[in-house]
Amino acid sequence: MTSTVAHAWETKRTRETRKVEDVLRRAGFEMVDAYRYNSASIRLRVIDARFEGLSLAKRDGLVEPSIAQLPEKTQADIITLFTFAPKELRPKSGISRELLQNVEFENPSPSIL
Repeated sequence: MTSTVAHAWETKRTRETRKVEDVLRRAGFEMVDAYRYNSASIRLRVIDARFEGLSLAKRDGLVEPSIAQLPEKTQADIITLFTFAPKELRPKSGISRELLQNVEFENPSPSIL
């Protein structure tokens, strides 16, 4: 018998955040996860090999046209956008910025809202 443990963020997914995921997956991004962090913000994580070696600005530039297809309210609520190349999330010696950001995505700190 196997059991699957859900990440804390998965309980925060909504119909709206699933729509965000669908739009970005249809745009060809490898892995997309989104959840509503609080009543005023959505967190979005996109993992794709195309991000390897790109600056954050260039990564955002690849994702933003897809986000622009969403309703304006949804766009306005996407406050946090994490973009990772798969290699950045593999354990290595030491703690990287990317690993810390991913930990915060997967285990959201309590919101004050």
